[in-house]
Amino acid sequence: STLFPYTTLFRSVRAGDMAKAKQAFAPARLHYEAIEPVAESFGDLDPNIDARIDDVQNPNQWTGFHRIEKAMWQDNTLAGMAPLADKLDADIATLKKNVAGATYQPAQLANGASDLLTEVSTSKVTGEEDRYSHTDLSDFQANIEGARKCFELLKPALATKNPDLAQQLEARFTDVVKSLQQYKRGDGYVDYSTVPQDQRQKLAQSVNALAEPLSKVAGQVV
Repeated sequence: STLFPYTTLFRSVRAGDMAKAKQAFAPARLHYEAIEPVAESFGDLDPNIDARIDDVQNPNQWTGFHRIEKAMWQDNTLAGMAPLADKLDADIATLKKNVAGATYQPAQLANGASDLLTEVSTSKVTGEEDRYSHTDLSDFQANIEGARKCFELLKPALATKNPDLAQQLEARFTDVVKSLQQYKRGDGYVDYSTVPQDQRQKLAQSVNALAEPLSKVAGQVV
């Protein structure tokens, strides 16, 4: 079940089992990060689930994945985190229900995927997303998978209108996936803090080379 990593994370946080909670953190985020191309349609659920400390006016009201991430990797304690695990659990259940009944316009999928990959290549690549756990590469993989899913849904229409663009995007997705492969270790990825600046730059260029043609899709599929 796709909910299994979430369940493991929440149960471990509630039980104060730091080792298990840390292990479940990146896998639990995968599913959320994969649907991020349409995150704007979630309303307040997106910031409640995924806000970074910089995004909140009052740190006491900060909730979601990154609040729990900070508790584990920076504060080194899960004390007081059970209510936050409960809230995140409830927010994700609401999100799952909303997404199941949602419909999206082709341009919305195309623009969401393109904007997300631009965000990956410009800001996420700096390591600001998972700044405490350094599990950023796992997020990148999920973001790319989510963008690819959007592309796959639009591909039949795009291939009819602009087969060259469809082919180019297919090749660029393959390139990005390949550039991430080198950082794979077992089921996960290397700690992102160990990836040197020049390699981060190459990764950003690879994602950017995909985001640029992807930004042209919306105009082709409306």
